[in-house]
Amino acid sequence: MEPSAEHVFKNPFSQITYKMHLILTVGRLLMENGADSDRTTRYIMRTAAYMGIPAENVSCHIMYTSILLNIKNEERTYTELCKCRKHSVSMSVLAAVSRIIWRAMRDAWSLERFEKELDCIQSRRNPYSNFATAIGSSFACGGSCLLFGGDLIAFFITAVCAFFGFYTRIGCNKRGFNNYAGIAIAAFVATSLAALSQNIVHSTTPMHPIAACALFIVPGVPLINAADDMLNNFIMAGTTRAIHTLLIVGSMAFGTAIALHLGRITDFATISLSPGDIYFYHPLAAAISAGGFSLLFNVPRRVLWAVSVGGAIAVLLRNICMFDFGLSQATGTLIGGGVVGIVALSAIHWFHVPNVVLTTPSAIPLVPGILLYRLLFTFLNINDVSTEILLQALRHGIEAMTIIISIAIGVAIPNIFWSRQIRRNKIAQEKKLLASRFVDQDD
Repeated sequence: MEPSAEHVFKNPFSQITYKMHLILTVGRLLMENGADSDRTTRYIMRTAAYMGIPAENVSCHIMYTSILLNIKNEERTYTELCKCRKHSVSMSVLAAVSRIIWRAMRDAWSLERFEKELDCIQSRRNPYSNFATAIGSSFACGGSCLLFGGDLIAFFITAVCAFFGFYTRIGCNKRGFNNYAGIAIAAFVATSLAALSQNIVHSTTPMHPIAACALFIVPGVPLINAADDMLNNFIMAGTTRAIHTLLIVGSMAFGTAIALHLGRITDFATISLSPGDIYFYHPLAAAISAGGFSLLFNVPRRVLWAVSVGGAIAVLLRNICMFDFGLSQATGTLIGGGVVGIVALSAIHWFHVPNVVLTTPSAIPLVPGILLYRLLFTFLNINDVSTEILLQALRHGIEAMTIIISIAIGVAIPNIFWSRQIRRNKIAQEKKLLASRFVDQDD
């Protein structure tokens, strides 16, 4: 005889294997679609609370490629392991998982209904087609070119080269190429086209497309998550993310190095990336970049404009701090990201999405991908560079890591300063929903 729904939820260990399977499915969906380890842990605990399992009976260990879940009572301990086999970024999935957990609490869903909704999330298609994502990524790279001081002609050259590079990567993935090999090939194609454009189209900043055309590959979200994991004491997960992102940037630098060697371009590492108009031109470029990359991250359509505005605000505040007050780029980035994080904390009540959906894509224009890119490119050409260029590349790498940590701290400022209040509010909301559910069942 099947246990009643009331029995399943009031008895924490009724159908425990089934419950653990669903909890791990939630964790896997989050990790495979760009959630940081702290958020994944919180959602796992929230799902367990929905199923009637007390928090003190639940333990989970988050790693980049697997999740270990342990649930115990006075008599037995249950342990299950779930593998995370792919890693991409989909803010739509993160928003959908958050939404169904709250709805399951509020509407007293059965476990079968909850599983059905999880299956729907797993089987849903991306909100944007490959063509739309390619266009968005192209304009995002073009916006980055403008942020580096490129002109409008360089913007369009960058967009065209990035478009073909993006489709090259899609083709490599469809043919089952190794992920890092596909990245290197895509970077090679985009950079080769940018190098060829110097002989075809006249631009006052001809080298800027070469610097920006492959930036759609730079793993901005994993970089931020790596720093966030380490700051939240998820050292193993953060270290693995960091190594993975370095391999991606290294593959990108390798493909670019081959393209530049064949094109006989030797001054890539010394390109001047000085900005143009920092108070109008830069925020507009940042809005284009944040909006374009949002398509790559599968941000829900209804918040695209908010993410673009957030990117513009973050870059504008960074520029004001740097150029008006003489602060360092890392400090300006911290302030810009922090303001966006605080604004997003209020905006989540308007858009009904987790704050990460608004803050992380908005912070992407702040990510110093070009600095890491130059560092690894210099290492690949270490026999041909001077000591001065090598030291400059090392400085760029250190500066890049400082800025990335500043971004992670900035977007997490609400959780840093108001974490207890936020957590108390969430727990109170959970208890209210769960109490009403059990009252309804008793009635």
